[in-house]
Order: sequence, then structure tokens, then C-alpha cells
Amino acid sequence: MRRRSGATGEQQGFVRGLGLFDATMVVAGSMIGSGIFIVSADIARHVGSSGWLLVGWLVTGALTVIAALSYGELASMMPEAGGQYVFLREAYSPFWGFLYGWTLFLVIQTGTIAAVAVAFSRYLGVLVPAISPTAWIVRPIDISTSYAVSLSTQQLVGIALLLLLTAINTRGLAIGRFIQNLFTSTKVLSLAALILVGVVAGASSGVIRANFAHPFTPADVITIQPDLPLVPAIAATAGLFGLLVAFSVAQVGSLFSADAWNNITFAAGEVKDPRRTIPLAMAAGCAVVVVLYFLVNVSYLVTLPLEAIQHAADDRVATAALQTIFGGAGAGIMAVAIVISTFGCSNGMILAGARVTYAMARDGLFFRATGTLNRRHVPAVSLVLQGLWACLLILPRTRLYDASGAPLTDPATGLQHYGNVYSNLLDYVVFSVLIFYVLTLVGLFVLRRRRPDAKRPYRAFGYPLLPAFYIVVASAIAVILLVYKTETTWPGLAIVLSGIPAYVLWRRFARAPASPAAGG
Repeated sequence: MRRRSGATGEQQGFVRGLGLFDATMVVAGSMIGSGIFIVSADIARHVGSSGWLLVGWLVTGALTVIAALSYGELASMMPEAGGQYVFLREAYSPFWGFLYGWTLFLVIQTGTIAAVAVAFSRYLGVLVPAISPTAWIVRPIDISTSYAVSLSTQQLVGIALLLLLTAINTRGLAIGRFIQNLFTSTKVLSLAALILVGVVAGASSGVIRANFAHPFTPADVITIQPDLPLVPAIAATAGLFGLLVAFSVAQVGSLFSADAWNNITFAAGEVKDPRRTIPLAMAAGCAVVVVLYFLVNVSYLVTLPLEAIQHAADDRVATAALQTIFGGAGAGIMAVAIVISTFGCSNGMILAGARVTYAMARDGLFFRATGTLNRRHVPAVSLVLQGLWACLLILPRTRLYDASGAPLTDPATGLQHYGNVYSNLLDYVVFSVLIFYVLTLVGLFVLRRRRPDAKRPYRAFGYPLLPAFYIVVASAIAVILLVYKTETTWPGLAIVLSGIPAYVLWRRFARAPASPAAGG
């Protein structure tokens, strides 16, 4: 029979070492990476006004908190390692759980881990110039017209970070928890300091008047070019529908900056009193982060004119704000803050993500070895496999071309510019991640009907209205992305659908339980 990941054997194997504070630090620490310091530039270019920029972050905050409050009920019902994988498995079938877990391992978790690790090394490079994307150890080797592989010092530092944190987390929960608490506390204080400095030292009456004279009148916006030939181009200035489309496309950045709040559910098997702790941790962690994110954007808007936010160099809005206040030292201060933030974010995602493949393996739906714990009661094989795959995602590069099809080159050196494959993969799965969130919240309704007598220590706040609101809004955003960003949505669907043959193969060749002790 299939080994359920919540069986007694697992509960004896894991160490329940995460209290409420620890779990809240996992939630907040996994959410806060580098996005809050960057994505406001792209949002501002789409919506074109200070008011709509703030509304965008408010909507992101509302959706995140609603989803977290709804997930709290599922977590209190099924406090097992695997989290969202388990929720989908129980609400629908093992097939749907596997599709989520497969996509999470292939791209969502590992791609994000890779992106955050390279963000760490990129900003460390501000402090240590030898860490550079063009300081080659292995120069780019073109393997097709679209892709290459390379190893720069920047890539090497990103890989070293992942290997270090993976190794640390195989040493047991206690050390991973310590790192998470330390770095999350530090970066929460860093965001609070950024807010305080911006509002107190950076606020300019002229900037405030300019940004808030007409806060909901879009101006200087980019035109959204749809990928479908029969759909017209549109911008936020084109009436209510144009604003809705621009707003939805802009939500991608803010939603992903606030994502990963569900990671604590992956590690439910290691949480003390999980039926109570996980809902509280998700609510508290999300509330703290969305308030900080909103206030950070207020600090941007009282320090920088909107056009300076829209056109910040490399979209580094926070750096531009601190340079306004501290001059040349601002870039270094911001680099330190982002290095701390990305280090803690990487640790939280590495710690939590490996628990999903562990749960899948215990159900006979992933490599059997990943369903084992080492003598320190952590899924070391799953951690190592996740770490190695994330490292591999750092190595491939995309070859960049201009609109005419000519290679993009550096004017000074004449060398071609390269992008990062994981960046494309993350773009591809935006649509798919939204769909999985929607499916999970629909699963809340399904389980209320199918299992009305199940133990629910916590019931979703605002049910059924708030979960239904999330489902409608997230579905609308997904549909708009499908229509206007087709080229970055259909590959995401392809990645998800690649899980279908994988599921068939695992069902056929890996029906045996994860270990002889996992009977029943």
C-alpha cells in the first residue's frame, strides 16, 4: 500500500523543533528576498502613478493574507511534511499533488533558490568587485542559437552559497533554524531602517507634491504588447480595461516578491503543535511582510520622483533612494542589506523545499532515497538533490538578441550579452503557480464538502467569501497573463504537463513503499 507522509513512522523520525517564533521566521524569511528592492520600478512603468503603485502592493498584500488565512485551515487539518503537495493530494488525487511537487522541484523552488543565490553574489560583487558576471572561469560555450553554458565568479559564488547552506541544513534542524532566525530578524530590521530613513531623512516636500498631486492618473506608461496576433496592444492610460490589464501584468512582480509564504507548510512535520502554530505563523509572518512592503514603497515615493522609480538603473529602486540620501555610500549600504536578505531567503527555501520531495517519495512518487531521514532527522538526500539541481540551473545562459535578430553585445568589449535560464523559467511558471494556488483554495471548498466532520482546529477566516474572492481575482490575473503574455505562460504549462509522463512512470516502476518500516 502507499505510504502516507503523515504516518506514525514519520512523526517519530522528524524532530518537532520549530516553535511559533521559528515558524514565523521561516514564513517571513522565505518571503523577503531581493524583489522588494527592485520590482517597484516595473510596476510603476506599467501603472504610471504613485496611487496605483501603492494600490498594487495593497492588492498583493490582501491576496497573500487571504491565501495564508485559507491555507491555515488546510494546515491545521493535515499537519504533515509536504504542505501544499499533501493538500492537493487529499483534495483531488495523488496525481494533482504530484504535478505540483514535480513543478516545485523542477522550477518553482529550485529556480527561485538559484535566482536568489545569484542575487546574493551580484550584490556581494558591489562590495567585492572580483565577483563579476564577466569574470570568467569558464567562458560562455554556445550550445545552440539560444543557449550557452558558462561559469563566472558570480555564478561560482552563487553555487558556493547553495552548497554551503545545503550542507548546513543536512546537519540538523537546529542549525538551520538558528540561521533562519538570525538573518530574518536582521533583514526585518533592515527593512524597518529603510522605511525610517526614507520617511525621516529622505522625504522631500517637492517630491511628495509631484507624486501625489494626481495619484491615480497614469502617465509615462509602457505599452503592453500582446503575444496573440488578434489582441490589440494596450496601456494603463487606455481607460478602465487598460488599467486592469496593466495592473494584472504588474502584479506578477509584487506577487512573487511576496511569495513562498506557504513554505512553512512543507516543514509541518517539524513544527511544534502544528495545528495551532502553522496558521498563526502564516498569518503573523504575512502580515509583518506585507506591511513592511507597503511602507517601503511609501518611503520610495516620498524620496524619489515617480520617473526616478520607473527608470532606476537596473531597476534598483532601493539603491537609488539610499543614494539620494547618503550619496555614493548608498549603493554599499543597500548591497549589505540585500546580501543579508538573500542569504536568509536562500536558507529558508532550502530548508523547506526538500520536505516536499521527501513526502512525495514516501508516497512512492519520487526517488526512494529522498524519502529517508539521516541520523540528524532531516531529509539529507532530498536536500542534496534539491541543492544540486538548483546549482545546475545557475550554469545555463540564454543568448540575447536585439529586435533585428542581431546579438546584443557590450560596446566596450564586443562580447555577447547573456541572460540566465532560471529567470526565464521563473517567468514561465508565474501562470502555473497562480493556478496551483487557485486549485488549493478550491480544494478548501472540496474538503469542506467531502470531509465535513474532519478535525479543523482553525477554520479559514472569512470563509466562503474571502477564499472565493482570492479565487476570482487570481483567476482573472491568470487569464490576462494567458492572453497578453502567452509566450511566458504556455512554456509554464508545458513544464507542468511534463509531470504527466513522469507520474505514469513513477506509478508503474515505483509502487513499493519508501522503506520496509513504512507498511500499512
